[in-house]
Amino acid sequence: MHHRTPRAADNPLMREADRTRARLRVVLVVACLLAAVCGVAVGWSAWTDSRRAAEEIAAHRHSVLAVAVGESAHRAGTGLTGRPVSVAPVTWQDTAHRVHTQSVPVPAATRHGDTVRLWIDDRGNPAPAPPGAAETALNAIGLGAGASAVGVLAAGALVGARLRGVDRRSARAWEREWENVEPRWSGRLRPGQGTGDD
Repeated sequence: MHHRTPRAADNPLMREADRTRARLRVVLVVACLLAAVCGVAVGWSAWTDSRRAAEEIAAHRHSVLAVAVGESAHRAGTGLTGRPVSVAPVTWQDTAHRVHTQSVPVPAATRHGDTVRLWIDDRGNPAPAPPGAAETALNAIGLGAGASAVGVLAAGALVGARLRGVDRRSARAWEREWENVEPRWSGRLRPGQGTGDD
């Protein structure tokens, strides 16, 4: 004997508003899954692009040992943090064996004669270190998570607005139905209704 699984649509107590709410919940779940997939795609794309850019930068960066030719001193910081940095005059040779001397950021308490690791570009000038794998991965994860969060928040806002509209319409429908049912249920006559009226 075949038994049919009851569905929400077969439930006589299920109102249209209830079915709409159920559909909206399904839409929200699907939207969240799609946002997660989009986040992974964005993160992977960012990882691929960042890794390629990091490889290109690394091809033009060289690590050399520089020798401090003076004592370190504090200099007012620049950028977002604004923290003071330690700088000292150092000398180094580039890949073409040209000698350079310049004040560069160094570890605190660097003294005359100390050696420091320095990154330079193809012309021998000081340059930022190439991005590492961890930095590239964190950037990709952040972009992917941000894309997912935006998608989830947008879907949640849209579904939430739709649910509020359904709730308002449902409340108005309940009020209309109660106006018809309450007098019969309580025995209270409506205005203009006689005792023999239904």
